[in-house]
Amino acid sequence: MVVERVSFYVLLVLVTIAFVAVIMPFYSAIFWGLVLAILFFPLHVRIEQALKGRSNAAAALSVLVCLCLVIVPGLIILTLLVQQGNEVYQRINSGQIDIRQILTQMQQALPLFIQTRIDALELTGFQELQERFSGAVMSGGSFFAGRALSFGQNTVQFFIAFGVMLYLLFFLFRDGRSLARMIRRSTPLSSGHTSKFMAKFTSVVRATVRGNVIIAIIQGTIGGITFWALGVQPALLWGVVMSFLSLLPAVGAALIWVPTAIYLALAGFWIKAAILTAVGVLAIGLVDNLLRPPLVGKEVKLPDYVVLISTIGGISLIGINGFVIGPLIAALFISAWGVLTEERLAEKPLHDNQT
Repeated sequence: MVVERVSFYVLLVLVTIAFVAVIMPFYSAIFWGLVLAILFFPLHVRIEQALKGRSNAAAALSVLVCLCLVIVPGLIILTLLVQQGNEVYQRINSGQIDIRQILTQMQQALPLFIQTRIDALELTGFQELQERFSGAVMSGGSFFAGRALSFGQNTVQFFIAFGVMLYLLFFLFRDGRSLARMIRRSTPLSSGHTSKFMAKFTSVVRATVRGNVIIAIIQGTIGGITFWALGVQPALLWGVVMSFLSLLPAVGAALIWVPTAIYLALAGFWIKAAILTAVGVLAIGLVDNLLRPPLVGKEVKLPDYVVLISTIGGISLIGINGFVIGPLIAALFISAWGVLTEERLAEKPLHDNQT
């Protein structure tokens, strides 16, 4: 009996590993299908109630809502972003934008006492900084150019993954409740632990996407419109970059608008620099403090340093999906240790009474 049981568990592990390997090429499509299903499931419930329980029609309509509200606008913005990034790279590569000349002008625009101090120290670091910054800009531009080329080459693969995500999303809407019950029955954890982790999983996904992404989009939109109004181009590219950076607490969009304001001030555009600084501090900076509490909620609030490290680590490890997966893993880690701590504290008085 023991041998049969061990053999069954070995077989279970092997087929699970094989199944994961089979679906791994579409892990991004599966992951984002799951995220969209969790995010829009409350809306799907209302649609299903309005259609009087017709699950297939409700699931199809929920998928259409996701397409119109999230997927299509996201694809349009991503396409424009790649195009603008490629255009900037081409202008830098052709010499229309000279990064070294811009940095030299910024150095010359510094106050005289700072230039004198730099010359007195006989530093060669500024030249090295120019070379490294120029190389970084060229690398970023070549990345956008490479993304544009690879997107054209992998169009078929992209549409296959896109179709897999929509197909999975339909069944997650239609059969989401039964799938959740099946997971609860199948997991080796206790029903209490399973319920806690599933609740934490859904709450973190909703908080991360609904809260952090909405805040990031608002901050990036404010920054992009401000850049466009001030004549800082390409405004869409910088707005999207600020949106991505806004996912990082503490630093966020300031990594873009602060250096830009400094550059405008050194270039003599004092009014533009003052306007950008005012918008950055009063609008972009306050959005996070005003919107994060009602959107994210206190029950899934993670320390800023945990969010920062887990987000950067997730993006570094698995790419853009890491901005959700990183904080999710961190939240589940903290939740798991919190459950263990609660159980040990509950058992400790009983043990003390027995002794």
